[in-house]
Amino acid sequence: MTQPALSQDVSPDFAAEVRAGLTHTPQKELPSKYLYDEVGSALFEVITVLPEYGVTRAEERLLTKHAADIVAQLPHDVTVAELGSGSGRKTRRILEALCKKRPTSYCPIEISRTALQLCRRELGDIERISIVGYERDYLAGLAEVSKKRASGERLLVLFLGSTIGNFSRLAATRFLRAIRSMLAPGDALLLGTDLEKPVPVLVAAYDDAIGVTASFNLNLLARINRELGGDFPLDAFQHVARFNPDARSIEMHLRARRPVTAHIRAAQLTVTLEEGETIWTESSHKYRAEEVPAIADDAGFACSHQWVEREWGFAESLLVAQ
Repeated sequence: MTQPALSQDVSPDFAAEVRAGLTHTPQKELPSKYLYDEVGSALFEVITVLPEYGVTRAEERLLTKHAADIVAQLPHDVTVAELGSGSGRKTRRILEALCKKRPTSYCPIEISRTALQLCRRELGDIERISIVGYERDYLAGLAEVSKKRASGERLLVLFLGSTIGNFSRLAATRFLRAIRSMLAPGDALLLGTDLEKPVPVLVAAYDDAIGVTASFNLNLLARINRELGGDFPLDAFQHVARFNPDARSIEMHLRARRPVTAHIRAAQLTVTLEEGETIWTESSHKYRAEEVPAIADDAGFACSHQWVEREWGFAESLLVAQ
């Protein structure tokens, strides 16, 4: 049998994290950030317009309604850095409101080159905007933006969508503290949080009827095959979305339909799964709006304002560095 060719540009970090995750016991896992390659980013854009997935539309409604009020709370001279910009569609209202007042520098930070390209196309037509993208992990990109800002310039960090939900509660607080360590007093973070809702609504949002989310999840194994010389049989896996009541989170898994043995050349790994065994690929923790101020305080921020969209259940909170 011919072994799959290795990618010309193998990422040692990707290979190392895949090896660590697939040898983790008792639950095999893969980091959710690797869902977003070129194919994954395109599939996620489709997910955002599916009827079952209300997060993006809720945030767009909220930002359309409150963008001017959000901008009114910010200092005059502000550079915007966005962690995980995606296509930038959800950010347009904030940037348009800022650019009406003054020329604005916008720094999208993404590990996906495709997402950065989409972002430039989506937002490049806004008058008086300057876009400088950073193909980096969140914190590495934010550190670079923070170092480059001019003296006296304030920083507004955007962490929109429900990405904070991909962290466990404790890890989310640690991540917010890491952001705070790169900010000066008076800098701000606009944080999006998806709120609790009935379990059937949540499960449907992560397991849509036409199977786009399933393709998005399975693409992670396909990416390992393409980039790391893996030979996962994709038809041997089923996408599963389930609610964890203890963590108040939706979990995405890939469940083996039959016993599987796969080889990953770049990770120097052979992995076996029993029938029914799963690989945990993503969690999305859900919040209550009233929890956010205490979380912010624990991370060194004060929650100065909060805007809530009630139809789906989503909140934007403006956190000011203390």
